[in-house]
Amino acid sequence: MRIRRVAILVDGAFFLKRLRHWPQYDRKDPAVVAEAVRVMCKRHILRLTGENTGSVHWLDHVYRLFFYDALPFEGAPYHPLLKRQQNFASSAEAGFRRALFDEIRRKRKFALRLGTLKRDGDWMPYNRHQKALLKIWHHAEYLTSVLEKGEEAVEDQKSAAALDALLAWRSLRPDDVRQPLRQKGVDMKIGLDITSMTLKGQVDTIILVTGDSDFIPAAKVARREGVEFILDPMWQSVDDDLMEHIDGLTSGFDRPGADSGTDHERD
Repeated sequence: MRIRRVAILVDGAFFLKRLRHWPQYDRKDPAVVAEAVRVMCKRHILRLTGENTGSVHWLDHVYRLFFYDALPFEGAPYHPLLKRQQNFASSAEAGFRRALFDEIRRKRKFALRLGTLKRDGDWMPYNRHQKALLKIWHHAEYLTSVLEKGEEAVEDQKSAAALDALLAWRSLRPDDVRQPLRQKGVDMKIGLDITSMTLKGQVDTIILVTGDSDFIPAAKVARREGVEFILDPMWQSVDDDLMEHIDGLTSGFDRPGADSGTDHERD
């Protein structure tokens, strides 16, 4: 039996975002999420090697299983609606991430690659609220007139429309605004690992779990050196420019909502 040398690189933030489409995995349970990553990787290896699902030797084909993510943000910025500092280090999401990393570390042949989260601006409403909140702009002139002139400027129809627009602001809750955060160093670590493993001849196949086109330069390096480069976008649509630079498109999970065994694969 031919022993493959396979590396699977999982973009953790992408994986966690897409995992909600498979409700059988509890996204809030770190142990369940870590096991979901392992299951996905195992299915990829079994497909490549042609071994049956009961194989206990699948890890023999694995060079390393990489999981990339960012350390939790631990700042405590002032929240404009709560009117107090909010400590991100003690948040449920930060606790989940730390527990997930511990679970990943315990799994055989897994390597954890961690970047950081940095503030990328000040508090702002989530995108889903933006349209409703911006409606007040159309009524700003009328509201200013009422405040300046009092009752003589009031028009019932305009007041009703303005109050309706204000409803979005009155309904805004502290959880409806977010602190913009950006990962730093994660994409760079993925690109460097792909390049390093390729140039050192450590692998013959790389499977990248992401939907990001930023890794095209690294994919080009791998393919030029004869490494098979396979993409798993977890059933997310893929841009044509990324499709051009891969050797295969496959999925470690079944299509969301489909029966088992309905995965598609492009060779």
